[in-house]
Amino acid sequence: MSRGTMTRAQPPSATAGITDPVARARLLAQVREAVLNGTEAPAAPRPIVSDSWQRSLAARVDPDHGGPAHVYEPGEIGGIREAHPLAPVVPVLRDTLVGIADEAMHMMIVTDAQGHILWREGQHDVLRRAERVDLVEGTRWTEDSIGTNAMGTALAADRAVQIHSAEHLVRAYHTWTCAAAPIHDPDTGEVVGAVDVTGPLRTFHPATLALVVAAARLAENHLATRLAVRDELLRARNLPHLAGLRGRPGALLSPRGRVLAVQPQGWLPDRVLLPQAGDRISLGEHGEGVLEPLAEGYLLRLHRPGVRRRPTLALPFLGTERPTARLDGRTVRLSLRHAELLALLALHPEGRSADQLATDLYGDHGNPVTVRAEMHRLRVALDAGMIRTQPYRLQASVDADFLHVRDALTAGRVREAAELYRGPLLATSEAPGVRDEREHLAAAVRRAVLGQGDVAAMWALAGTPGGADDQELVERLLRLLPRTDPRHAVLTARTP
Repeated sequence: MSRGTMTRAQPPSATAGITDPVARARLLAQVREAVLNGTEAPAAPRPIVSDSWQRSLAARVDPDHGGPAHVYEPGEIGGIREAHPLAPVVPVLRDTLVGIADEAMHMMIVTDAQGHILWREGQHDVLRRAERVDLVEGTRWTEDSIGTNAMGTALAADRAVQIHSAEHLVRAYHTWTCAAAPIHDPDTGEVVGAVDVTGPLRTFHPATLALVVAAARLAENHLATRLAVRDELLRARNLPHLAGLRGRPGALLSPRGRVLAVQPQGWLPDRVLLPQAGDRISLGEHGEGVLEPLAEGYLLRLHRPGVRRRPTLALPFLGTERPTARLDGRTVRLSLRHAELLALLALHPEGRSADQLATDLYGDHGNPVTVRAEMHRLRVALDAGMIRTQPYRLQASVDADFLHVRDALTAGRVREAAELYRGPLLATSEAPGVRDEREHLAAAVRRAVLGQGDVAAMWALAGTPGGADDQELVERLLRLLPRTDPRHAVLTARTP
């Protein structure tokens, strides 16, 4: 019988009753060889293993000489990690698993949803041994790449699984045992990765799978908490847009269509299916809806033919070197001068004359004629109707991150202000009006954060370009954080 097919399970014999890992591995090896060769097996492979072998063989994985695909180079891994949704929960997984893995001669592995190993931590001898069989960052451990293994099978079956010794389809991994559990996105329920503990079969503990499952649940809870904070921030920043509908049906939606706020209550389900393109959405018996992009998420309103809506202008100007605007979701590249003008108009919703803007941009020697020429070019770049004249003012729903920070500080929401403050306002601008606001905002955030002493707010501020070099802030954080907190180690490494 060829290795591309498999026989029915032969006389069942429960390997789970064998407690000695070596004896169990020996029996599993006999089962694997019999099944692959089409002969009578001394025991039946577990259903999840049998199903995985079927999928792996169908993908033409070589049981004797297979190896994982190398997808990412070492230099690529850092950037991929930073952008991955599991990056914020790696410290939670590390605290839960790495210490235990070290003691047991094991390692912790975290993959993305496609089975690529992104993080790998644990006992040094085990890490070096794993390198010899390509258990390294950047390799893909899906079943179609390397056959049955805990990470790939957990992702394929969407359930926690332990794979012991010869349950691995590929022979090179028969001296290893691994336990893995998928981690789900609390927003969509989709799998975003897997956490795994892997080690030599002689040292693997029966409780390891339960520990890995508990770590995965902790990670999901952490993601859910972060999602709740983002939801609340989105609601707080954008409820004025919903109120601007003046009682007409509408809703604030998350970037993936969850309903975060709605008026009137009950007319929408908890989630709506966003269109792949365009701004129109079918709302069934309610008719057609229009999606208006916000800096994060959407404002949904019922379509009313003949009613011109107010455009949304997003100005994410904090901590950015190349300023852009988003007009109804469309990215508009800006020169620094045009970004300065938009920032000044957002700071003065009542409007600014050409003389005032000349002073804001150039100081006492500013020329209003130059301002009028720049304003003409800006109106062409955006939309002539976006900027009114006499005085110059924005005719749009402005969604500016620097205004949100000001509002949060005014309301006493210091942690929110620190989390929203991603860096200085138009850091390269020398326009007096912008420079004054930049310095005032930075000082106000720092003063509020240090005054309140909230660790989360201080950590958020320490992650900004200026905060990373703020010695007083770093020293305060080091005093407040326990030495076991991973953030303490990060700050210590930064301190000269």
